Amino acid sequence: MSGQWGEGPGRGEDAPGALTTEGTGGAGVPQPRAGGRAEARRAAQGRGGPGRGGPDGGEPAAGAAGGRAAARNSRKPKRNVKKIVAWSAAGVLVLIAGAGGAIYLKLNGNIKSFDADAIATDRPPEAQADADGNKPVNVLLIGSDSRGKNNSDLGGGEDGGARSDTTILLHVYADHKHAVGISIPRNAMVAIPSCKLPNGKWSKADPNNLFNAAFSKGETDDGNPACTQNTVEKLTGIRVDHTIVVDFQGFSAMTKAVNGVDVCLPKPIYEGDINPNLTKKGNVVLPQGKQKVEGQQALDFVRLRHGIGDNSDIGRMKRQQAFLGSLATKIKSQGLNPTTLLPLADAATKSMTVDPGLDSVEKLMSFALSLKSIDMHDLKFVTLPWRFRTQDKNIDIVQPDANKLWDTLKADRTIDGQNATGEQSATPASPEAPAPAVPTTTTPAAASDTGNAAIKVGVYNGTTTSALDGKATEALKAAKFNATKMGPAASTKYATTMIEYGSGQKANAEKVAALFPGASVKAGSSAGILVIVGKDFAAANGGAAVPAAGATTPGAPAAAPTEPAPLPSSVTGATRSADEDVCEDVS
Repeated sequence: MSGQWGEGPGRGEDAPGALTTEGTGGAGVPQPRAGGRAEARRAAQGRGGPGRGGPDGGEPAAGAAGGRAAARNSRKPKRNVKKIVAWSAAGVLVLIAGAGGAIYLKLNGNIKSFDADAIATDRPPEAQADADGNKPVNVLLIGSDSRGKNNSDLGGGEDGGARSDTTILLHVYADHKHAVGISIPRNAMVAIPSCKLPNGKWSKADPNNLFNAAFSKGETDDGNPACTQNTVEKLTGIRVDHTIVVDFQGFSAMTKAVNGVDVCLPKPIYEGDINPNLTKKGNVVLPQGKQKVEGQQALDFVRLRHGIGDNSDIGRMKRQQAFLGSLATKIKSQGLNPTTLLPLADAATKSMTVDPGLDSVEKLMSFALSLKSIDMHDLKFVTLPWRFRTQDKNIDIVQPDANKLWDTLKADRTIDGQNATGEQSATPASPEAPAPAVPTTTTPAAASDTGNAAIKVGVYNGTTTSALDGKATEALKAAKFNATKMGPAASTKYATTMIEYGSGQKANAEKVAALFPGASVKAGSSAGILVIVGKDFAAANGGAAVPAAGATTPGAPAAAPTEPAPLPSSVTGATRSADEDVCEDVS
């Protein structure tokens, strides 16, 4: 069996051990018990139910006591529960941003990582941080089809080992407000580098093999995530910062923990579509139209390949992207509450493997909190440019389209061309717009002082060069403007001075702009006029000069990547937002 999703007969009940929220063990939170507040406090500690009995209603546990002593003893466990909830909240923020069912918090006892020495030493360079310490983060998300442990009950089939059913490279931009997930077809032909095997030896490099063969190196039920990471780095030239693997059981339990995910199908799916080896059509497994799925049905949806569309992996990846966006939106809409967080954290962490950089609760929490500002509309999904091969049923990666996509991520540009480095672009947004001129002077004579005293101007420093807002304020005052120094701007990455104006202030803004040659003038939300001085103003006033294109300074940090070539329509036209309608483009 090739490890394709949707090819096993596995139906029926979910795997043993999959988390549910039913009964007293559902969310890891004890259910209310009779006996008032004192009894509830004892119950929270597992110290007996009604009648002060033990956990099973029998004799009291050793050392159990009622009254004030019990109340005092109950306080510490409550604090521990709060800590767990806080950790879980951080994990859900990761899931919201990663949107792949693959990034959520685990308790330390559940965390499993692969060996750091299995990661190749010949790697792409790390991304450079900006002046505020922000840099992009690349996370490799892998869905494993391992049939080990309880996964065979969910996935069907008897094959040993594991394959990467789903692989997404999630690029979180340096501004940590945008992210894009690139789906890599499992049967794309790629070069697989030398990889460390379970016996400690390294395999020979394979110049032409299926992409998911990398995860199978060593033929173990845990797979070989380090080999997949090495392969992705060789394929993309992008350094993978973190890798996370989730298996069938973890995925199934997680969808139950969020009480199902909204999906949509253009036609009904039958048992024979889920398992093509059946000799009959069978019963309907997933009806036509919009519906909510969880557990086994959720797995059936994301693994489905036959009986819909062109029966290919490409169509399946589109449905998976729709599912992941819907999942992320569902979690965000539910909010960060214990009812959602505790079962989600517990369910997921028992079935995941991470790289050594995420092998503790503290590391996961720190990473998770850095992603909280990503909006669902700015979380995108796209499939790596591809085409079917003529000699077999596999896929070739289309060049140079694929490399243009990798270059776009390296330059931290979004799929629609936005600069997400946190730096204001030094080049005009429109190809037709003239390049901004760097001012050589700020003479007050550039503007007439007639009526300037009635024009109020707030001045902000949009650079890391100190005192520029003061210099600009003095220049404005010399031209008789009513200028006020406002301090640093929200961003210190402005390459060009920006002048914003409120309603009815455009003519006045243009008078102000005469003092700042090359400045951009645009309508803003404030009532008056704001000046945000940029690096061009710094260069003209004794600050750091704006370097010429391609110029470098000895000892200075590496220059940002050059502007990437425009992306082809095969990429831009096939992008999906996480908040898009689940019924769109899922055939």
